[in-house]
Amino acid sequence: MSVITKAVFPVAGLGTRFLPATKASPKEMLPVVDKPLIQYAVEEAVAAGITELVFITGRGKRAIEDHFDKAVEVEAELAARGKRAMLAAVQEIVPSHVKCIYVRQSQALGLGHAVLCALPVVGDRPFAVMLADDLIDARVPVMRQMVETFRRERCSLLGVEQVARAETRQYGIIKPGRRTDRLHPVTAIVEKPRPAAAPSRLAVVGRYILTPRIFHHLQRVRAGAGGEIQLTDGIAALLAEERVLGYEFEGLRHDCGNKLGYLKANVALGLKHPETARELTAHLKSLFGGKRR
Repeated sequence: MSVITKAVFPVAGLGTRFLPATKASPKEMLPVVDKPLIQYAVEEAVAAGITELVFITGRGKRAIEDHFDKAVEVEAELAARGKRAMLAAVQEIVPSHVKCIYVRQSQALGLGHAVLCALPVVGDRPFAVMLADDLIDARVPVMRQMVETFRRERCSLLGVEQVARAETRQYGIIKPGRRTDRLHPVTAIVEKPRPAAAPSRLAVVGRYILTPRIFHHLQRVRAGAGGEIQLTDGIAALLAEERVLGYEFEGLRHDCGNKLGYLKANVALGLKHPETARELTAHLKSLFGGKRR
């Protein structure tokens, strides 16, 4: 019960906020410096000891499968040119002990439905859910933080962070009990409340560890606005049966689900990348008036 080996990646969305860039290419394949968004999430999962990656895909997502597949021609070309570092980077995108599984979501019926599609693969074991839109830069990868916490607490965990009161309408917001360290007992959860009605400023972001009981509730959740099955509604029902904790993670989240957040992520990670840090720093200083005062 305490070991998390499977992570679910819902990647069937259309990415309309980034059109026309996402007309023929998945949003999850948008690059941040030199890696696509989905690769950052996969690396975080692997660093947490997860060995089975379950991608919930849809039409037009073949590029994701290709990215995590072996590229014989590319590898042969790099080997012939003696580009060992590049070859290693391509070969190590997914370690050999990690398995990729693809499940088709025939209709985009919401995050809750995407998670439900993973039931035949996940079965009766606890599992992680990771949204690639949320790129989190952390000294200790956030999913590793959560896996270690799950080993102790043995209950569902929701990654949460404090947001501005005006932003509560963009998130699921928890009503917390008494905090212990980074853990907040969840007494209720509300999907996208108005700021005046929000029970707190603790927003659920794209990291979850869920017990298999969530599937029971997702199968019974009624579709809401737009005909979508909300994961938030399933978690709200789960609260009546099981303990659920909000985990206030350590790390800086970049919301790459919108253009500004995506651009900020590229700048932030570009300033840390060994190939771009110095020149990008100099360029930004030249744009904003030279040396900082």
